[in-house]
Amino acid sequence: MDHLKTLGIKFIVTGIAVYSLFGILFNTTLINLFFISLLVTGISYLIGDLYILRRFNTFIAIIADYVLAFLSLWILGSLFLTQAGLPILALSAMAAFFITLCEPFIHTYIKENFSSDEGRNIQVRKDLQTEFSEELDGNSAGKKQKRNDE
Repeated sequence: MDHLKTLGIKFIVTGIAVYSLFGILFNTTLINLFFISLLVTGISYLIGDLYILRRFNTFIAIIADYVLAFLSLWILGSLFLTQAGLPILALSAMAAFFITLCEPFIHTYIKENFSSDEGRNIQVRKDLQTEFSEELDGNSAGKKQKRNDE
């Protein structure tokens, strides 16, 4: 369920960037923009968040997310939209920048909700007991024994 929530947040961020930049400048259908947003979200989540973020730190994952978003927006924009060339390249760079601005928040959410021990198969015993005893030093141990003997 947490994966779907994370994908939803990521899709909203990507969708806003794609609809705002690509939708204004290109005369295209909302279905094309929806598929571009959906594919960019899926690629970025699978490669950037599930693979790179778990193996490296957040900074490297953010750089990788920018590169993934830029390349996927550029390629998908060239495939789905009729006009190819420099405007799609520039818009892909701007949209990837705006998507990347939200990535630290998404990475924080992922780190808080997905334990790093998930893939390690660590078993925790929950039936442990605590042992209680009185603290004894050398002098008090002998005195207590003498008192008990009397």
